Amino acid sequence: MARDALFLQYMYTLKKSLGQHFLIDESISRRIVESVLTHSPARLIEVGPGGGALTKYLLELKNIEFKAVELDQEKVDYLLKTYPAIAGKVINHDFLHLEKPFEGPFSIIGNFPYNVSTEILFKILEWKEDVQCVVGMLQKEVAQRIAAREGTKIYGVTSVLLQAFFDVEYLFEVHENAFNPPPAVKSAVIRLTPAVDKPDIKSEKKLALLVKTAFNQRRKTLRNGVRGLFKPELLEDAIFNKRAEQLSLKDFAALTHLMN
Repeated sequence: MARDALFLQYMYTLKKSLGQHFLIDESISRRIVESVLTHSPARLIEVGPGGGALTKYLLELKNIEFKAVELDQEKVDYLLKTYPAIAGKVINHDFLHLEKPFEGPFSIIGNFPYNVSTEILFKILEWKEDVQCVVGMLQKEVAQRIAAREGTKIYGVTSVLLQAFFDVEYLFEVHENAFNPPPAVKSAVIRLTPAVDKPDIKSEKKLALLVKTAFNQRRKTLRNGVRGLFKPELLEDAIFNKRAEQLSLKDFAALTHLMN
């Protein structure tokens, strides 16, 4: 891995502003790719291919329509030079401002830039009707929050809003030495697939408003935290004695039907 790390440093500049830490452990790369193949994608988009740690394996896949989105022009040039098969498949654009990349169902994979990983997941949420599977490497703490259940301190807005539409699997953790340069944080890989048991919500807008308002004052009881969203008589229900972190996804979903 030391030789590969040195090679990458000579080939291009790592940009801290883009949260670039490139994966150099081949076994981890293959394991991430295998994690998305379990859902047999016909169309696949990679977010932030960087030095091509995953890309080189993804380009070998047969009968899959593949695209890669990379914001950094220097990395695009490197990918085109190093992996000629990617010609016509790489999009030099900011994923957060990308139009839906495919017509019909598709899957997403990537070593997500840690500084915008949550934003990436919420962008993916906009395409949820067409997304079959997401396999992403994130900062460990972020991955844990997304997979968290009620009753824990790390359960929050991202936990509820993503789990409302996706089943979340916390797959495995990745050591810092698997990257160049080694990040100051630990990493983990998660997989999202469309929720099998989707909660009955009044609207996505109401759910987002309720969840964000409740967790914005998570130390308060729900009664005090979301007072302005419900009629006074409804606030007498015992559920409003709880704090936001104590409510399950189904609890939040049920409350959307009672909101003003």
